[in-house]
Amino acid sequence: MTIEIVVPVYNAYDAFVECLQSLQKHNAHSRVIFINDASTDERIAEILRHVETDNWIVVTNQVNLGFVKTANIGLRRTTGPTVLLNSDTVVTNGWLQRMLDCLQQQKAIGTITPWSNNAEICSFPENLQYNQEPEKPDVLAGFLYQYHRPEYPHLPTAVGFCMLVSAEAKKQVGFFDEEQFGMGYGEENDYSLRVTAAGLHNVLCDNAYVIHKGNQSFQELKLAPSEETMRRLLDKHPDYQRLIEIFIQQNPLADLRTRLIEQLKKHKPELYRVLI
Repeated sequence: MTIEIVVPVYNAYDAFVECLQSLQKHNAHSRVIFINDASTDERIAEILRHVETDNWIVVTNQVNLGFVKTANIGLRRTTGPTVLLNSDTVVTNGWLQRMLDCLQQQKAIGTITPWSNNAEICSFPENLQYNQEPEKPDVLAGFLYQYHRPEYPHLPTAVGFCMLVSAEAKKQVGFFDEEQFGMGYGEENDYSLRVTAAGLHNVLCDNAYVIHKGNQSFQELKLAPSEETMRRLLDKHPDYQRLIEIFIQQNPLADLRTRLIEQLKKHKPELYRVLI
């Protein structure tokens, strides 16, 4: 089994260069599909002209379709499990293999999300906030792999910055709701709830780590979460807000975070001092 990577790209050139460099470092031999969603920054098309290989493919939208439709193009072009990776991320050593391990070891997987510095309920070390990016993220990734036996806890929702969608989820649930969620925001929450309704699971890959800069392309489009975003989600899933509030109140990942921080202090004290 192999995982394909889909990277929707819209402007945010500097962030995309970092993402691209990290993929070149760690995933040069993986199958990657870059989809240029009609970026107005001409440097995007220029840099993408030089990345195509037998494994790396570039698709160009003639008009801007927005993240949801662009992500669906990628999901439909892939037959097996697919990672939707934001262009403002930085991947780390072993991240894709860790997600593949999770997929192979767990049953009924719908989506998988790794830890990140900036990933809401999947943020590390602090929950629900932007954490400082480690200067050497591969050191943190190596620590998680070497010193932590993954538990793969269930989540109420995936977080869309780096979201694996299993082949079974595509078969049973389909794709993102383009009509309801338009240019973006809320589509991964809706999809995750549909995954759960289908009897599949959203899980945290708790020995993988990916940096997330945050909302770079959406800022270019002047998009942000809003009451309208939540209304669209609640129209389909009236219990969503209550579900998330219960998860946050119960904080089921708190003990896992605490144990990881203790191990970090013990085995990687320099990194501990930087992050904590």
